[in-house]
Amino acid sequence: MGVAGVLGAVFGSMAALFVLLVIGAAMLKGSSRHDTSTPVAIPSSYSYDDDETPSPDESDGPSHSSEPTATRSAEQETPTRATLNTSTRNNTLYRAGALPRVSCPAGGANIFSHSQLKALILKTGRCMDRAWGPIMQKQGIQFSPPSYAIVATRGRGACGDYPSPGSMVPYYCPRNNTIYASTSAMAKGNGNARGYGEIISWHGGIISMLAHEYGHHVQNISGVMDSWWKQTVDSSSKSGKLALSRKLELQATCFGGMWMRSVAASYPVSTSNRARLFWFYGQVGDYPGYPRDHGNRVNNNRWFRQGWEKNQAFQCNTWMAASSTTS
Repeated sequence: MGVAGVLGAVFGSMAALFVLLVIGAAMLKGSSRHDTSTPVAIPSSYSYDDDETPSPDESDGPSHSSEPTATRSAEQETPTRATLNTSTRNNTLYRAGALPRVSCPAGGANIFSHSQLKALILKTGRCMDRAWGPIMQKQGIQFSPPSYAIVATRGRGACGDYPSPGSMVPYYCPRNNTIYASTSAMAKGNGNARGYGEIISWHGGIISMLAHEYGHHVQNISGVMDSWWKQTVDSSSKSGKLALSRKLELQATCFGGMWMRSVAASYPVSTSNRARLFWFYGQVGDYPGYPRDHGNRVNNNRWFRQGWEKNQAFQCNTWMAASSTTS
């Protein structure tokens, strides 16, 4: 099984066992408190370390991790093509800058209607393509949009069941670059897992979660995901592997915040709905008793706001952030 297959199996099992669950009612008692998390300070310049830049023969994963090095001959000299940096810390992606403002009117879709929510997911997905595609291509990253599999109740995808038992979350499968989601699970919950729609009925909450899954696609095609997986395999401790998982997930949350900011004027995201989104991300995080693989409530809120407020790709570099901000 290649790297893509292994990643698919890992993401399937993560979706089944270690998922981002909504904090229960017992933990919502303090939800009205003013949030005190602060933005993360990320350096604005990068020194690309040679030992973090994968060589071409290491790029056997699902992403476009490097460009071939040009060869020279006595008769003809071929111009050298730039090699992409696919590391987690110094990825070429971080040079992409801000997401452009994209017109993406959402309308009044009802999240409890499968047809309306599915149509909104597919529509906003195309808007995400228009936002992420150009800035990644400008950096030489080969861009292709993800596919979608959206069902009313449940289905089985390349990385496992969706939703997984006792979960309502969508998931991204790097094996086939597809985002899988159940509209009923996201809106109304599944088993003991509360639905996003039970916390925030405005459709922007669910769409921001789909923007998180799209963030995983960005990580995949930029090479971040391959490098994360290599680090995970090389890590000798369970705590180290979980710490790497949190960095991956919180970065995707930050990318989701960037996209919601990019469509704020047209979606639109009003001042009150922006506040609801920030509050929402203070209510989701690792479920007590489960492995800490997605990040706690404070840091989910922190990184969504980081993406919204900073709106720069390098500001979502969780791999350079203090461990306290990715716990």
